[in-house]
Amino acid sequence: MADWSPTDYLRYTDERSRPFAELVARVRREPASVVDLGCGPGHLTRVLRERWPGAPVVGLDASPAMVERARATDPDGEYVLGDVREYAAGRSGAGDADLVISNATFQWVPGHVELLGRLADRARQTFAFSVPGNHDAPSHVLLREVASREPFADVVGPVERRATADPDAYLDVLARPGWEVDAWETTYVHLLDGEDPVLRWVSATGAQPVLHALDDHDRAQGTDLRARFDAEYGAALREAYPRRPYGTPLAFRRVFAVATRLG
Repeated sequence: MADWSPTDYLRYTDERSRPFAELVARVRREPASVVDLGCGPGHLTRVLRERWPGAPVVGLDASPAMVERARATDPDGEYVLGDVREYAAGRSGAGDADLVISNATFQWVPGHVELLGRLADRARQTFAFSVPGNHDAPSHVLLREVASREPFADVVGPVERRATADPDAYLDVLARPGWEVDAWETTYVHLLDGEDPVLRWVSATGAQPVLHALDDHDRAQGTDLRARFDAEYGAALREAYPRRPYGTPLAFRRVFAVATRLG
């Protein structure tokens, strides 16, 4: 997949940041060091430094564009390019930390549930994360449905359902001897404004692999598949998420887990 767009991702900064604030509020112990996995453009990594000003904080992300943006807008922070799987195996540029935290990243990591034990082992005190739990919401069902139509299907191929687990499944994985685990879910109802706001929201995140494939094809073949896809997908989203007098509501389920070492 082509690289992420920090600008598009930051369009709904307040809405995307709310789950992170809820996650950080459940971290009970005071860390002396922090690693932020999937730090993106660094806007939430700065929140961690403000929350624990005495703790060095390292942001890690697999996107060169995101790391470049983070370094440019937050020159006082430390940001490294690396993959979550590399971090779990101890092969990244970030070391163990008292707090290992991640927001909306693991859904992009195949087999992430199997990695959680090793990721938690890198945390000396607390391992905390949140992931979207909305992969069967209309936004994602319609993405897979429209992408399966011709002429898009030949270019995009099967669209993976990037499923995450429910809170009890994460509890089963992380509730080991010597750990205490808090797992829960929250459904936010974000009120979006402007034209086609749900399309703009999903285009910056979950729809990225589909859109990059269409953009690549358009550049190579001189076609207009991306514009045609946006028109069909946007129409389906407008029907599923109708605008109301006060804006367009988008229900978004998030799943959380905070695992804390005992003692």
